[in-house]
Amino acid sequence: MPPSEAGPAAAPTPPKRPTGRDVARLAGVSQATVSLVFSGSDAGHRVSEATRERIREAARSLGYRPQAAGRQLRLGRSGMILLAVPNLLGPFFGRVLTGVHEEAGKHGLAVVVSSGWGSATLADAAATSRFDGLLVCSPDDSQLGDLPPDTPAVFLDADPAVNRGRPTVELDVAGGMREAVEHLAALGHRRIGHLRSTHSAYTFRVRQAAFEHATRDFEVVELGVSLNEGRQAAFEAAHRLLGGPDRPRAVVCDDDVVASGLYQAAAELGLRIPADVSVVGIDNIPVAELLAPPLTTVDLPGEELGRAGVTALAALLRGEPAPEVAPLATTLVLRSSTDPAGEPS
Repeated sequence: MPPSEAGPAAAPTPPKRPTGRDVARLAGVSQATVSLVFSGSDAGHRVSEATRERIREAARSLGYRPQAAGRQLRLGRSGMILLAVPNLLGPFFGRVLTGVHEEAGKHGLAVVVSSGWGSATLADAAATSRFDGLLVCSPDDSQLGDLPPDTPAVFLDADPAVNRGRPTVELDVAGGMREAVEHLAALGHRRIGHLRSTHSAYTFRVRQAAFEHATRDFEVVELGVSLNEGRQAAFEAAHRLLGGPDRPRAVVCDDDVVASGLYQAAAELGLRIPADVSVVGIDNIPVAELLAPPLTTVDLPGEELGRAGVTALAALLRGEPAPEVAPLATTLVLRSSTDPAGEPS
């Protein structure tokens, strides 16, 4: 038949979608084991973590995606968890979210992130079963109401004493604050300023208590800063702190955003960092390395915090007890924003 008389070309056969059977064959396990792992119901079946990871790796290489809708109908689950943070724009919470996403993918979970939710909204989200479980990070006091008792929930950077027995993953923020003050003391500073957060949250109360204890033999000048008002509020507080004739020659800031506001105030006042004022922050967000000079700061391991939280929540979803986690260690990262004490220039 001439080409002009040929019929329409046959449509290409769509590529075959990989199945659980394909994953099982590649991973060297039974199809039932694959189903157990991706349904999250392998508790009590003694599927080792090495086997689970081999199955997940096989699924990734094949492009296999479990049928989420069918899984939800079978298990009454959505496959989603909620991460509640105080401020979506806070750089530290971006680090936490990175860790949460990394770990959630290993457990077949999707993550929804929210900001500024009070206890009533969190309780409603849990009660309506929109989410399989909750991660509540650095909660302020308005988020500490009662959640439904059967809601799987894990608290991050929070007070374990008020979470009614729910798993809590803490950061050693007290140890980090002590290390910051001890660093300045080792440089000879005995009059230390503090730009402290006025946010009503456990993590900042711990920082404040640790600062007060570490500086009990020093002269202290403190000003409060509302973190919700951002760097402008920090700039104004720092301007007051550094603008007088009897300014402190060293300052600890409750987070790195506040420290960046202090840098701005120092520049406007003609003060040099660290020659005229030494500065230490807390968080170790990416901007800390970009400041001039780079900021000495306490690293809070946000990614590790997020991963540990998901690990605990995934255990709860499998019907297992959450593993106990010691407070995550913080580290003072020494850069160029501190100098030995001396006479003001």
